[in-house]
Amino acid sequence: MTDAYIFDAVRSPRGKGRADGALHEVTSIRLSALMLNAIKARNGLEGHAVEDVIWGNVTQVGEQGGCLARTAVLASELDQAIPGLAINRFCASGMEAVNLAANQVRGGAGGGYIAGGVEMMGRVAMGSDGAAIAVDPSIAMNTYFVPQGISADIIATEYGFSRDDADALAVESQKRAAAAWADNRFAKSMIEVKDINGLPILSRDEYMRPGTDMQSLGALKPSFKDMGEVMPGFDKVALMKYPHLEAINHIHHAGNSSGIVDGSAAVLIGSKEWGEAHGLKPRARIRATAKIGTDPTIMLTGPVPVTEKILKDHGMAISDIDLFEVNEAFASVVLRFMQAFDVDPSVVNVNGGSIAMGHPLGATGAIIIGTLLDELERSDKEVGLATLCIASGMGAATIIERV
Repeated sequence: MTDAYIFDAVRSPRGKGRADGALHEVTSIRLSALMLNAIKARNGLEGHAVEDVIWGNVTQVGEQGGCLARTAVLASELDQAIPGLAINRFCASGMEAVNLAANQVRGGAGGGYIAGGVEMMGRVAMGSDGAAIAVDPSIAMNTYFVPQGISADIIATEYGFSRDDADALAVESQKRAAAAWADNRFAKSMIEVKDINGLPILSRDEYMRPGTDMQSLGALKPSFKDMGEVMPGFDKVALMKYPHLEAINHIHHAGNSSGIVDGSAAVLIGSKEWGEAHGLKPRARIRATAKIGTDPTIMLTGPVPVTEKILKDHGMAISDIDLFEVNEAFASVVLRFMQAFDVDPSVVNVNGGSIAMGHPLGATGAIIIGTLLDELERSDKEVGLATLCIASGMGAATIIERV
């Protein structure tokens, strides 16, 4: 089987996902095209250089509807002979795009791909597609559906994480993100966003709150307590599924949950022979990919079983991994991952994560793969694992190693 390599990775800064956010005037298509153009220019790609563009986005409605990937190709400077494939694996869409591209290369279905994703959460609201998993009683009742924030609180309750545990992780995420920006650790991959006149709009992650401390977080009200305990009463749904818990401990709030932001990212993937034909040197080999389904109510525990699966399937141990990127959808997700594998926190999300910088759903999987690659190179480490929890109960993971 042909090995698949990463040749380049880029991302946009993440803007606040609201009407006054820096990227609010930028459409999903335009931001995606900017990432594609950056990959093209940085790597000298001409003509039908890649087999396909595989692009993830979650809320596939309105301007993010249709085959967004193909529209982005046509809006970019890529050759029109390059097609596009839009995919949706909820929060892992960007990662699944990368994994799918890698496995296409491995199977001989084309030498090179651009993969990644986008989400403009300030322009296309999360949930505005009216997904059946949340609104159709015939499926929601049978799966004991609860919103993700409730699921995060179920994890905290089940595995014994306190409000202070979650807040401490959030403070550390902010601290690490601020330090990473101060040290220019994202410079290699960051693509500044400019307006139609060529004037800068955003050049750094906008969502960060570097002054966050335990006191400021302690003043915040739990975000999911009312929807759990009052109307519509999701705690009762959860307790029907998990009666041993007796009550749900609501520890999550805006400060220890991922931020709603706009952003995009792209990764250039191909075989070694493809790279040689285009004069490109690989930076890392995609060593393994995996996905798995999990309990749809607690929903967000996927990083644990998918990591167990990817390690078992490829004859590896957790000790073989030098660095981890575990998406900070909610603090309890990362806390559970570190608890399950007894991982040293110093090697998990070393440059901060989505609590500090935000989680642009369809892009995040590609963002954390690029961040992981940059950090492996910066710190002279060899092997890294990136993983995300996924809505409706799934997990995805990618292992890369420097070459």
